[in-house]
Formats: sequence, C-alpha cells, structure tokens
Amino acid sequence: MTSAWWRMRTKDNSGLHGRRRALTWIAGALTPPGVWAGLLARRSSPVAGAEPVPHSSPVTRFAPVVPGYRIRFPQDEGSHPAFRTEWWYVTGWLEAPTRKPFGFQITFFRARAEIDETNPSAFTPRQVMIAHAALSDAARGRLTHDQKLARAALGLAGADEGRVRVWLDDWTLVHEGGVYRARIPAREFTLDLVFAQTQSPLLQGDEGFSRKGPTSEAASYYYSLPQLRVEGTVTESGRHEAVKGGAWLDHEWSSSYMDERASGWDWLGINFDDGSALMAFRMRDRATGGKFWAGGAYRTAAGVRRVFSPQEIEFVPLRSWRSPRTGAVYPVAWRIEIPGRRVTLEPLMNDQEHDTRTSVGTVYWEGAVTALIDGKPVGRGYLELTGYWQPMKL
Repeated sequence: MTSAWWRMRTKDNSGLHGRRRALTWIAGALTPPGVWAGLLARRSSPVAGAEPVPHSSPVTRFAPVVPGYRIRFPQDEGSHPAFRTEWWYVTGWLEAPTRKPFGFQITFFRARAEIDETNPSAFTPRQVMIAHAALSDAARGRLTHDQKLARAALGLAGADEGRVRVWLDDWTLVHEGGVYRARIPAREFTLDLVFAQTQSPLLQGDEGFSRKGPTSEAASYYYSLPQLRVEGTVTESGRHEAVKGGAWLDHEWSSSYMDERASGWDWLGINFDDGSALMAFRMRDRATGGKFWAGGAYRTAAGVRRVFSPQEIEFVPLRSWRSPRTGAVYPVAWRIEIPGRRVTLEPLMNDQEHDTRTSVGTVYWEGAVTALIDGKPVGRGYLELTGYWQPMKL
C-alpha cells in the first residue's frame, strides 16, 4: 500500500502558483473528463504465467491482476507498463550523531494514461511518473515534503522493465551492485541513501496476489522487502550528515486497486527489533467507516510466514489528531490485534500530513511510528491513512 496519488484534478486547491500550478494543470490535462468512468470495452491482455479469469465488472484495456500468478525475481522488480498503476515505496527510520531518530519516505508512482495509443508523438503521455519524498523530524514538529510529476517521455522520467530503475528528473531509485540506491534532491533536503537487503522478499496475500476486497477484481500483485539496512547522508540547509538505520520497501502493481464500496485504507509496515516483520491493512467501508476488508502477514526472523484473513485483523483507534490546515481528523495512535499479538502504534509526532493536491489532488497522513507491546518499544515502522480528508475515488 502506499501514498494516494490518483485524484488528478484541474483545480488548484492549494492556492499556490508557479511550478505547483503548472503541475496541477498537467495532471488535469492528462486526465480528460470521463476517463475514469468511460472504460473501453476491450478485453485486457493476460498476465504472463497466469490463467486469465472472467471479471464481473466492466473490463478495461489494462492488464488484470489474477490469482495464480507467481511473482518472479528479479524480473518483476521492474516496471509493468501494461497495468494501470504501480509504485515503489521506501520508508524507514534514520539515526545521526547530532539528532534524535527521524523518519523518511520515498515513493515513485507510475500511471498508465488512457489515451489514443495510435498517437505517434513522443510527447504523448503514455505513462505518467509521480514522486513524493518526506522527512519526519520531531524536533521540527512538522513534516517536510516535496513532490514531482512528469510524463514518461524524452528521457525526463520513466521506469525500466526487468529491474528497479525509476526516475523523475534528478530523483532516482535504482538497484545496482546488489543494493538499492536512492538520490532525492528535494527543495528543503537531499536524501542520498543505500539500502541493503537482509531478508528474502515477503510475498503478500496468496503468494503475491493481494486482495483488497471480497471480489478478486480489487487486487494487486504485492511484495515487501522488510528489514533493509540503510546508510547514507541527509543534507539540510547545506549541512551533510551521515545517517544509518532500517527501512521497508513495498512494490505493488494493479489495474483495479480499490472496490468502489471502500472509502480509503489504513496500512502499516513494522520492522521489529527481533528481526520479524508485520504488514497489515484494512479497507474502510464507504457507508459505515468500519472494516470493509483487511489483510496482512507476519514473518519471523527465521522466515516463517503467517498470512492473516480479514477476520483475524482488527484496527482499534486509540487517539486522533485534527489537522489545523485541512480540518481532516486522523486516528494517529492504534492498537493492532492479530492472532497471538497486540501491537500499539504511537506516532513520532502528530503532524505527518501530506498535502499533495498540487501533484495528485489528495491529502493523506503517512508517518513514522513506534511499535509497543505491553508498553515497551519493540520495533519501528510507518503508518499510512487515506480517505480521511475526502473519500478516495479511483
């Protein structure tokens, strides 16, 4: 799961101007009226290695996510341009000699536009790339974040197939020499980080087929790389600081991610101190606000994986925070109940709200959290809350 980028609109909700207004105009231009509702009556291409299944909803020209496909490494680490949406999402905690631990987020999104495929122009936005980056520092008391958007054309932005290489201008995430490297020269900070894998990929759902609702249509292909070891530098106000820590990488791709009866989701990824890892999410019901669907997996440090059914996961809100900027109310502290374990999540700070209306038209909460059991810290991770500002619309 990851950041909500899909509500591209032409209206500039933030009131900003210049570059941000231009980004909003581009997003609107790439999403003509009716594109989300006017699905083309053409059957999708089958996924390699999987048997197509009939869908009860209107079919699109995007490739479907179907049960039975087995994610391949390293081939599936790269882009899947036949699918409508995809993201590579890295979050974690960093430590430095002169400051308390703080969080970071790096996300690259790829979106396949619904356009006339016969248009031969190099400027045709067949794929759109979006990127978000943020720092969560309790000493600052607020989130520092930046965002970019560009068409995947003329080498300005893109995502390679068969390997991790995604870029948007000078923002990059690549896999080379056995490690992942991210360089993010944002406006207020620069991240130059190296991520080393310490565990095998964690396949979510049914061997990577992750349902997001009671029907198989709402689903994604999804794997995680928990317990990444991080080293690098963070630069702020011209000051370079060496950092180290731990991180989590998610990679998902889909063509029909969310059931129309859901309003948003709550997601968490936790690296426990003992080497184990937990991912859990719940889709919220648009009518009631309660659980519409849920899923997750826990893996021990020894590699034993337990996948949870929707009935085995409960998200219990403990404390909420109201944004002074948007008025949105977010449950920022939680108790997560899974078989044999109750984990409490406490945010590094309350204000970790992302206002991305200028690039993708939505506002969400995503930030660093500490995991506790019986009041004792046992791990760190990230929490994402979408659909609290406005219900999500895909």
